[in-house]
Amino acid sequence: MNYMNHISVLILAGALAAVAGCSADDRTAVAFAGGASAVQLAGTVPVTASTPADDAAPSPVAGAAPLLVVHKHPSCGCCGAWIEHMRAAGFAVQVHDHQDMGPVKQRVGVPYAKGSCHTAEIDGYFLEGHVPAADVERLLAERPQARGLTVPGMPAGSPGMEMPDGTVHPYAVELVHLDGSTSEYARHGD
Repeated sequence: MNYMNHISVLILAGALAAVAGCSADDRTAVAFAGGASAVQLAGTVPVTASTPADDAAPSPVAGAAPLLVVHKHPSCGCCGAWIEHMRAAGFAVQVHDHQDMGPVKQRVGVPYAKGSCHTAEIDGYFLEGHVPAADVERLLAERPQARGLTVPGMPAGSPGMEMPDGTVHPYAVELVHLDGSTSEYARHGD
């Protein structure tokens, strides 16, 4: 096995380990973090329609912020928990379920190895993974020339990945620049 293949296998193994408690379909979505080959190996399934029940439940202060459109796998529990975090912060949320998240991630420009289980879009930016609401509010206030924010993988203690004992593993929120490069935007759990 050459060096790059070994690194890809390690990245994919780490991503899969991060979602050990999720269903096999959720692991497929996170496998995108390991690269396009992981998605291609998983196969493709047609996109499903949005879930009417999810679309009908805007946040209590709908209209205070731009609409947050979330793309997720239908069975992902941590995605649902992140959506509730965003609604509690005042975001109006619309949810679309997809069997295959790969095309969504490619369309919005999630960089190689920076994926997570769900992808959201808000006011011209993407949000990949368990990005805290406060960081989204900052992004919308500062309006940097960027594609969006990502929290690669599924860090324990991030919004939607809360641990019963309150543990938060340190993680960074990364700003994805227009050229696809990233830089640290915020740090949590230090």
